Amino acid sequence: MYADCCGRFHAGPAGAPTAEALMRSRYSAFVVRDEAYLLRTWHPRTRPAHVDFDPGMRWTGLEILGTSEGSAFHTTGTVTFRASFHDGTLHERSRFERVDGAWVYVDGEFLD
Repeated sequence: MYADCCGRFHAGPAGAPTAEALMRSRYSAFVVRDEAYLLRTWHPRTRPAHVDFDPGMRWTGLEILGTSEGSAFHTTGTVTFRASFHDGTLHERSRFERVDGAWVYVDGEFLD
């Protein structure tokens, strides 16, 4: 399942076709700690120098709660999601943009 869903984006030159697909692939990259993919899919103006992974963090699930724009016909989009980990959840509305035709993560707003 990983290879069919997100692994193909992590491993190759193919990019996620929608903001939601990029969100799912970035979540998977956090699960497998693929720093190179996360940095490659981060907007150049907001990209950190590196990703600090919490060694104790164990992600357990992703639920997409909503999307706005972010299709093949848009240049921007948002994805609202809830990511679960071993002792809590992360609820965020993430913003995405296209850069040179590829979807990238811009930033996110934490929600209650």
